[in-house]
Amino acid sequence: MSERYDWAAATPEERDAALEAAATALRRGDLVVLPTDTVYGIAADAFEAPAVAGLLAAKGRGRQMPPPVLVGSVGMLDGIAASVPDSGRALISAFWPGPLTIVCQEQPSLVWDLGENEGTVAVRMPDHELALELLGRTGPLAVSSANLSGQAAATTADDAEKQLGDSVAVYLDDGPTPGPLPSSIVDLTGPEPVLLREGALTFDQLREVVPTLVEYSEEPDEVEEPEAADEETEEAAAAEEPVAEEAVAEEPVAEEPVADEPVAAETDQHDGDQDGEKETGER
Repeated sequence: MSERYDWAAATPEERDAALEAAATALRRGDLVVLPTDTVYGIAADAFEAPAVAGLLAAKGRGRQMPPPVLVGSVGMLDGIAASVPDSGRALISAFWPGPLTIVCQEQPSLVWDLGENEGTVAVRMPDHELALELLGRTGPLAVSSANLSGQAAATTADDAEKQLGDSVAVYLDDGPTPGPLPSSIVDLTGPEPVLLREGALTFDQLREVVPTLVEYSEEPDEVEEPEAADEETEEAAAAEEPVAEEAVAEEPVAEEPVADEPVAAETDQHDGDQDGEKETGER
């Protein structure tokens, strides 16, 4: 049976109790729904592999769509990212806390399993009091948008609970979030920063800070787009997989030559999310 806490109407003592209940649930490997500055997110301890697996299962998604990680400070980022270039530092200075997700190389010494993230991690610092206070108690959290995969991201705790039900131990309700726009995602793992998804921050806003920023469409062969988050989707940008072609066997030759059948191509499309998670891998 899930617990639910009304943050907006709570006294300082009740808010402290709500945060402690959520932090305790996360420490024991359970899931928590919390508001952010974009949409509601579903959170798990980023360093507890079974908890992250539970988050993916609750949303109905696989390991190929790992969630992004929310942090409560730049110091937390430096603990999980191997290196952040000057362009990334400039974006962080301008837009954190806020709706900006950055994709970095992860620290190779980290003992965690977010899914098939190919050595990278998508990170964001939300601009939301409740989320930041919880992150201050727990450390980095794996967070995706609080919705079933393929469904609309939740902008209220009611929306999240309708979709996720008792798979979540604690719901923190702070009324409607500013969504539905997800965070914008910038990949910092290549020679120049690449905008993978335009969300609450526009390309022009980001490029004012980092003039070398390019859009994903300009270099499609060099970057794999993260899932939209979110969702947390995160959370929603839909990422389409490459077309898989299936060869059709030639029919046996009858009395007259028979033409080969045409190749059938099938397109499999992943669902999107609001948070910026990487579909190799918010989020």
